[in-house]
Amino acid sequence: MTRSVRRTRRTLQLAGASVAALLALSACSSSGDDSSAKTKSDTSSSASPKLSGSITVFAAASLKESFTTLKADFEKAHPGTTVNFSFGGSDTLAAQITSGAPADVFASASPKTMAIVTDKKDNATAPATFVRNQLEIATLPGNPDKISSLKDLTKSSLKVVLCDKTVPCGAAAQKALDAGKLKLTPVSYEEDVKSALNKVVLKEADAAVVYKTDVKAAGSKVEGVEFPESANAINDYPITLLKDAPNPAVAKAFIALVQSAEGQQVLTDAGFLKP
Repeated sequence: MTRSVRRTRRTLQLAGASVAALLALSACSSSGDDSSAKTKSDTSSSASPKLSGSITVFAAASLKESFTTLKADFEKAHPGTTVNFSFGGSDTLAAQITSGAPADVFASASPKTMAIVTDKKDNATAPATFVRNQLEIATLPGNPDKISSLKDLTKSSLKVVLCDKTVPCGAAAQKALDAGKLKLTPVSYEEDVKSALNKVVLKEADAAVVYKTDVKAAGSKVEGVEFPESANAINDYPITLLKDAPNPAVAKAFIALVQSAEGQQVLTDAGFLKP
């Protein structure tokens, strides 16, 4: 073999090696791009969708102050969302839901009133207890009648107001009275706890049996008196996503806030007991 032929063959071999190296480099670069694109795609697909739109929350009247605070926190954290409330007696709200009233979330003041909804299978998730509440006597500022016990409310000289027995605060009050073997005839039965409290605030009644949270929310407008029988009538508060919720994504996020450490702190600060 001549020297010229050997030189040509070596030149071809070197050229082939260079091409192979370039192809390998190109493949690595392409593979890196695919990996980067895949990572970017995975990150994008795993990101939570932006929440938007409004929800309607049916909630026990005693939740008004704390839920209003949580509404502000929620809307700030999720721009473009709106939380609307319908506060009232839990039994009335439950009846409205089972009659077809549009709502996304139901937060009740007792398992019994929540059962009105679950028995009709109008809930989408199992109700979860998120707080508890205890009764207290609300008196006029300074407690001029010197009320110190549940028994004192049985005095005929006092005008006392209770929640209706179908409402959780009324049922709890009756349970406390039964525990103390006491009989009490109020001047009126009110449709929800705020209405009962308001009778004292307006000085239309000397006292009312309400929740500790309502006494605390009223501030200096009333004075609270604790009584031992209340320990026998503590109410669990369950919350659920409703079956026909118009905006379930936002509704679930609001429920998550209520159950979160942040939400629990707001509720505890309002006087609620931990579940």
